[in-house]
Amino acid sequence: MMERHVLVVFPHPDDETLAAGGAVALQAKQGSTVTYACFTLGQMGRNMGKPFFANRETLPEIREKELHEACAALGISDLRMMGFRDKTLEFEDPETLIGIISDLLAELKPTLLITYYPGYCVHPDHEALAAATMEAVRRLPDNARPKIYCQAFSRNHETDLGARDVLLDTSSVWENKYRAMKAHKTQTAARIEEIERALAAGGAQKEQMIAALSQENMYSYRV
Repeated sequence: MMERHVLVVFPHPDDETLAAGGAVALQAKQGSTVTYACFTLGQMGRNMGKPFFANRETLPEIREKELHEACAALGISDLRMMGFRDKTLEFEDPETLIGIISDLLAELKPTLLITYYPGYCVHPDHEALAAATMEAVRRLPDNARPKIYCQAFSRNHETDLGARDVLLDTSSVWENKYRAMKAHKTQTAARIEEIERALAAGGAQKEQMIAALSQENMYSYRV
């Protein structure tokens, strides 16, 4: 189902692709306007490519370029770079983050919000931003709140939350997600090698890999 406007809120370049690339590309293909609020440039990321082609000084510029390429592959038409430093969101005043997200909600009035599930997304930046996002939505009137899809990947998420209830067939956009993954080459080189081997092998291996890239499941969230 096409949404009028989709707001994607994640802290790092590649979160939009690895956590929700299929969902984002599907909405864009269906005609939704998609805004991605990316809060950092992943400056402190440990992956530098395989073989290495980045270093600590060049990584932010490279990751920003990768992000623009990934957004183009996914169909994200409105990329907002929020300007925070990687691995610092947990130390920001929560009201600062809540205020920024509240401003985005007021400006864009999205009908769908995609982010991480607070409490089940492991990284401190993920958790801080997810919590702030939900608080910003909570402060909206009931009739102004968007539908929320969340991604979770902590070890205990299925035990606590059960099975994901948002089951998306993204077979029509699997190649978009794949191209976006390739764009984030500093972070995804090993995974891309695995995908390319399976695709090149043909037969069942290729079919299985395409099937894996053709579904994306998340949780709905009610504030």
